[in-house]
Amino acid sequence: MWGRRSRREQHAPEPTALKEAVREARIEAAERSSVVVDLRDAEVARLELLNEALDPIFDDVPSGVDLFDRGLSRGDVPRLWIDVVAHVEMGRDKRQYRFLQETRYGRAVLGESYEAPIIAQAVMRYVASRIVERERALANDARGQVTGEVLRSNRRRGGVWTAAIFLLGLVLGAAALFVAALLARPV
Repeated sequence: MWGRRSRREQHAPEPTALKEAVREARIEAAERSSVVVDLRDAEVARLELLNEALDPIFDDVPSGVDLFDRGLSRGDVPRLWIDVVAHVEMGRDKRQYRFLQETRYGRAVLGESYEAPIIAQAVMRYVASRIVERERALANDARGQVTGEVLRSNRRRGGVWTAAIFLLGLVLGAAALFVAALLARPV
């Protein structure tokens, strides 16, 4: 009674069916999570291989072009970033490369393939188009800068003429008021 245990209580309780099922479920979950980790590691390894295949392309990018910031992110969905809006990730089957671009209308698929060289070609076309876009924007800025300088010089000349005409109008207006006052004076 006081500290004494019966013979039934002295033996370890036998595992129930529920405890055994919970134990088995925990083992299965651990095995699944290790499989998920292995799959993610395989995805990262494939993306690293693609990253190495892209080295010659990015070596040819002119040194003054800073549009591209290539890097591998290892989050829940590993991605190989090409720039701020374009990246490569693995497809649902974890073997297919998907080259995607974020747009204001959602994601656009720029290329899909099981082979890294095909995706490397799609990335090369994308990089080339971005470089051409940059050159056009810079050319438009240069044209706009020349046009802006011409407009500013015209404004300066126009400003002088505008001020002269304003002063002439002010003097003529004062003279007209003076003449009107003289004529309106009673005699």
